[in-house]
Amino acid sequence: MKNLSRLLFAMLLVLGYSNANAQDENNPWQITIGANAVDFYPTGENAPLGDTFDEFFNVEDHWNILPSLSTISVSKYLGDGFSFGVAGALNKIDKWGDASVDDLSYYSVDGTIKYSLGNLLNSNTLEPYLGAGGGYTWVDEVGAGTVNGTLGLNVWFNENIGLTLQSAYKHAFEDYLQTHFQHTVGISIKFGGTDTDGDGIYDKDDACPDVAGLPEFDGCPDTDGDGIQDSKDDCPNEPGLAEFNGCPDSDGDGVPDHLDECPTVAGLKALAGCPDADGDGVADKDDKCPNEAGPAANNGCPWPDRDGDGVLDKDDNCPDVKGTVANNGCPEVSEAVQKTLNEYAKTILFDTGKSTIKNESAKVLSDITAILKEYTNSKFTIEGHTDSTGSAKLNQSLSEARALSVKEYLVKNGIDEFRLSALGYGKDRPIDTNKTRKGRANNRRVEINLVKE
Repeated sequence: MKNLSRLLFAMLLVLGYSNANAQDENNPWQITIGANAVDFYPTGENAPLGDTFDEFFNVEDHWNILPSLSTISVSKYLGDGFSFGVAGALNKIDKWGDASVDDLSYYSVDGTIKYSLGNLLNSNTLEPYLGAGGGYTWVDEVGAGTVNGTLGLNVWFNENIGLTLQSAYKHAFEDYLQTHFQHTVGISIKFGGTDTDGDGIYDKDDACPDVAGLPEFDGCPDTDGDGIQDSKDDCPNEPGLAEFNGCPDSDGDGVPDHLDECPTVAGLKALAGCPDADGDGVADKDDKCPNEAGPAANNGCPWPDRDGDGVLDKDDNCPDVKGTVANNGCPEVSEAVQKTLNEYAKTILFDTGKSTIKNESAKVLSDITAILKEYTNSKFTIEGHTDSTGSAKLNQSLSEARALSVKEYLVKNGIDEFRLSALGYGKDRPIDTNKTRKGRANNRRVEINLVKE
């Protein structure tokens, strides 16, 4: 019972040690459970330099084997190939070298620093190691300290489970406990690595430890499976191309869909991926005349020229009347038209000494109105003239009144008043002699003249 307490104490040391160090590598902890064999041969004075390995593999004659679970060890990886472990073992001794003994009890607690040689083999399966350390061993109530040298081999079946084979040379510090070998074989389990997101990549190596990912992206995800990890993918939920940072280009026009205003129709980069069938620089979707080139200012349509005078409506001051380029699309008043106007104007009749237009002048005034309406962009001066009969003041006043009377008539019949001005010249601008009746009749007149700008 006393020896059992010692073994339990050893196990408490093992468990206590498991909380002593922080993790440094994936699966830093290893626990091994198995059986052990104790060999007290040779025990002569030549050991360990002389007969130590004599009959080393004579299992039947020299090995004490307890055919049950008889050893347990826990080790922790420290870094750079080194680990530290604590092991506890029990056995029954009935072979002491070549001699037989009466079932002596055997208990041991050992601490070992091990160095892995696995990197030398560059193998994930075979991991040989060397170890050195010390411990305490009890044989039938008698105990002594030991210094130990260890040679072992881990054979890993997968990342976590393997078979461990180990031989330890244990040199006792007291004469009453002889130097001996302790061999162990057991099943080893590595554990302690953290994989928060369960993607098979341990957190210490996982660039995205909270999100399941792929080994090729250091544990980061590629949601859309396009070979570009989400953190570098501008479109992580749509498979795309590397040249567009993971975004698709459905129409193949070189503009990724998320920047393409027309993602299903191939277009031009300059127009955000939209086509321009007529090549006028206006995208078809905004072009009201997609098959006819026109300026953007007119929504992609050519400017109209309704009157066909060669001056576009946008520049045509008279878009519905055919004119000339020189007159901004408006018709020009020719000399012939000017002559006709004045011939008509001269026939306007007034009551004697008054500005009242006689009814028989209605026809000629209608003709004058029609002519002025043809030249909607032209301005005219209505001039009143008299003969020399009477006072100059009276003639001046009468000429002004008659000119104004004609203007008022024309405005009343649809001519814009801002196109007309009325002036009176009295007797100052005769066109004939005032010495004859005919001459005076010619001088009493109204003229309608074009205002030249």
